[in-house]
Amino acid sequence: MAVEEGMSEHTIWVEKYRPSILENYIGNETLKEKFAHYIETQDIPHLLFYGTAGTGKTTAAKILIKNIDCDSLFINASDERGIDVIREKIKNFASTTGFAPLKVVVLDEADALTPDAQAALRNMMEVFSQRTRFILTCNYFERIIPPIVSRCQTSALTPPSKKEVAVHLTNILGQEGVTFEKQAIATLVNAYYPDIRRIIGTAQQQTRDGKLSVNVSEVIAGDSKLKIMDTLMSNQSGPAKVNDIRQIVVDAGIRDFTELYRLLYDKVQDYAPNRIPQTILAIAEGQYRDAFVVDKEINFMATMYNILIS
Repeated sequence: MAVEEGMSEHTIWVEKYRPSILENYIGNETLKEKFAHYIETQDIPHLLFYGTAGTGKTTAAKILIKNIDCDSLFINASDERGIDVIREKIKNFASTTGFAPLKVVVLDEADALTPDAQAALRNMMEVFSQRTRFILTCNYFERIIPPIVSRCQTSALTPPSKKEVAVHLTNILGQEGVTFEKQAIATLVNAYYPDIRRIIGTAQQQTRDGKLSVNVSEVIAGDSKLKIMDTLMSNQSGPAKVNDIRQIVVDAGIRDFTELYRLLYDKVQDYAPNRIPQTILAIAEGQYRDAFVVDKEINFMATMYNILIS
């Protein structure tokens, strides 16, 4: 991938190599066809992108506003989440005359908006829909109120394959003149997939004097998934493992457990070789309940209890 125009102003690789044109966006090939249509027609509907962290939701939104003739307003809703932001900043932007034929408001991490702010946003989407479009991104689809969901075309953004991510990181390292071993790439991708942003950021952090030197113990210490697996395969008693895993979850501030359920399933042979059927049933039950419970952390820890103690 060639360095795009404007990249030289960045020193942080995540931003320096963030695609600004559709051709350089990796993954979500079906959605890219839709994006191409929006760019061709120079118009978009209200959009809601959801998926796990680092899978390209914000990048997709930025590509659209950069390649459509529009005035845009970008708001990180995790920082500005109250109703005043909707009533003042967004209303002022949407209600004034612009220079472009269209206005687009990007609300990044919209699942952080308060219920009152979301209710106000719903009204804004109706009142200003003739010339103003909204692009919302979120990690937790269920936290967006149904009236907003019904006004948007929703798209689940899935991460590119591990191979595609490895190729992407290899290209970045090549353009930076960084030497590396394939095992270092594999370690980072396996540790942090599907969070592409974290993979790239960690690679930059672990690059010294033009060489990528991955400290495996440091990667494990900094990644909650690997720490959980390390605990599962330790010689501790079941109750001790449950307690340690609960502390890992709390310290890491994990709110979305989708990846952890998949990890437990993928690695079941490693930590429960003699109880594979029972363990898979416990994982399946916990994953099913995850979609309905209010406190996902408690549900995950109940699943761990069922796996390790029952």
